[in-house]
Amino acid sequence: MIRLGAIAAILCLMLGAAPPLDTGKHPVKVTADNFAIDEATHEAVFTGNVLVIHPRVTVWAAKVTAEYGSGGPSDVKTFIATGSVKLKTKDQTATGDKAVFDPKTQLLHLTGNVLVVNASGKVNSPELVVDLDKNTSVFTGTKGGRVTSVFNPE
Repeated sequence: MIRLGAIAAILCLMLGAAPPLDTGKHPVKVTADNFAIDEATHEAVFTGNVLVIHPRVTVWAAKVTAEYGSGGPSDVKTFIATGSVKLKTKDQTATGDKAVFDPKTQLLHLTGNVLVVNASGKVNSPELVVDLDKNTSVFTGTKGGRVTSVFNPE
């Protein structure tokens, strides 16, 4: 079965918003061609070959923006990765054009040519929404595309 909650949970850890049952802090390494912080808009922006390495997930994107509140970088409002986004964990890989994570709602939206692959199969979809609170994943088709799946026999 496709287990997408793990990717979203790891994004929570990366951004300092601990999901349920996580009590540890994990180092995160971010490399990019450029990094800018805009205190007026409360944005931290990494651009150009962005690589985010966490002990449980690696994220590749052209651009990663963290929007934060008055509490500074530990008060992340949203995490947005764009430009051929790839999320890889030990057991699966998810790709899409854009990933948006909201720590407050615990929702991860992956949109644009979504593909999730693991040992049990693969799912293609225009959009994927993972709800960490409810432990659900919903793949959605749109006018321009349908959800397709291939499951490997055990």
